[in-house]
Amino acid sequence: MLSITDIKLLNEMKANGALFILFGGEHCSVCQSIRPQLSSMLEEQFPDMRGVYIDCEKSPDICAQHSVFTLPVVKAYIDGMKIAEEARAFSLTQLTQTIERPYLMWKKSM
Repeated sequence: MLSITDIKLLNEMKANGALFILFGGEHCSVCQSIRPQLSSMLEEQFPDMRGVYIDCEKSPDICAQHSVFTLPVVKAYIDGMKIAEEARAFSLTQLTQTIERPYLMWKKSM
């Protein structure tokens, strides 16, 4: 997962293609433990979806603009449209299932 601190770059990435965002923090143990699991999920099941990490301790303005006030939060976008959002405690299996259908439809339309 690519670490991002630039809001302009993030907005460009959200608008074009498939993007998965993990909002976390260096001192959030849950964030740090699920980050490698989410990276593996993206590589194995959604290879054309880019993954980015936003450290809310370093970029609080980006997190505030995306209404992130608790950690961890994940959001997935396809061509600027939000297809998934989960916060705090969530199932990785359920998250995968939520992303799968819109992702496959997007892939077919390419």
